Amino acid sequence: MNSDDSETKRPVPRHVALIMDGNGRWARERGLPRIAGHQAGTENIRRITTRAAELGIEFLTLWAFSTENWRRPKDEVDGILQLLANAIDSETGELHRQGARLEHIGSLEGLSPELAQSVRDAIHLTRNNNRICLTLAFNYGGRAEIVTAIQRMIADGVGETEIDEHTVNRYMYTAGKPDPDLIVRTSGELRTSNFLIWQAAYSEYHFTPVYWPAFGPDDLEAAVADYLSRERRFGGLVDPVPTPATQY
Repeated sequence: MNSDDSETKRPVPRHVALIMDGNGRWARERGLPRIAGHQAGTENIRRITTRAAELGIEFLTLWAFSTENWRRPKDEVDGILQLLANAIDSETGELHRQGARLEHIGSLEGLSPELAQSVRDAIHLTRNNNRICLTLAFNYGGRAEIVTAIQRMIADGVGETEIDEHTVNRYMYTAGKPDPDLIVRTSGELRTSNFLIWQAAYSEYHFTPVYWPAFGPDDLEAAVADYLSRERRFGGLVDPVPTPATQY
């Protein structure tokens, strides 16, 4: 997608979320072990983040590991955790130089103390960057997020009459972030798999058969173009006045 090709400037989605799926199948089709697919998928994060920032996307959320993924074989889980540790060490500096602010949603439980601290350190280092907010959903599940929000409201003594959508939003992992405008799932699967189920009430979805390690900048642009071709009515009959967003 090239801004010079558009007749009029339209707002790109402010927040894009990606379900990064298909690493194992990508590896299997190449006769490689599953962990090689996870490695290739991890290496793909920087180029997609770079292109998203170039397009003017302000928030990019990547689902890397779900609360259900702990059920996978131990050697695969251990390999994924090691890849996370390696990626933090090797990629944080470059993402910082590119102006990315790194954040995490989910739980750090299950991670070693050293890895959990590395995540917190990366978040702290990049906290003042504002070119793009890159959120890693790791050890994340939509239902677990809602349960956690309810538990926190009870612990804080929030009264029944105080609970509305605004209150719930404040207790979600994504507090302070806009809901995703566009959710993309790679690999051809046609389900949302417990991802951002509160926040995605009015998100547009784009499903692509491309496996995550092969999902390139052109595929991201195709997803954005698909989003731009749609009319978002948010349950109404007339399109709402769009909120200010970065133009391309």
